[in-house]
Amino acid sequence: MPCKERPYLSKMKSIEVVAAVIACGDRILAVQRGSGKFPYISYKFEFPGGKVEAGEGPEEALCREIHEELGMTIEVNEFLMTVEHPYPDFELRMHCYRCTVPEPTLQLTEHVQALWCLPSELRALDWAAADIPVVDRLLADATLNS
Repeated sequence: MPCKERPYLSKMKSIEVVAAVIACGDRILAVQRGSGKFPYISYKFEFPGGKVEAGEGPEEALCREIHEELGMTIEVNEFLMTVEHPYPDFELRMHCYRCTVPEPTLQLTEHVQALWCLPSELRALDWAAADIPVVDRLLADATLNS
């Protein structure tokens, strides 16, 4: 007997985004979200970025998002990692890139706070769950390079 479809087991919404790990000298940028639709990511720190629009490549989307959110022009240096994280209301697939800026000047349009942190200071922030593996990777890389 074939299995019947069970509509109550609907597939959770999947969101694909890009994120920038932006360095300026020896500091890394962390931005804090404001209040939002989902309490589990409201006021959490994250690496800035956003959705890839139709016809864009990931690096192009990243440059556009960072310019829109922070008024910064970044240089995308290399792919860092992809994080797949299931939140209660959606599944996130986040492609992270190492980026640099010559000056730490920015203008917040979507976030409530921005901090330029030494790698050793990153763990002290209250990160969105999907960003924690990126912090772990950065700290592991810093340990290997010291």
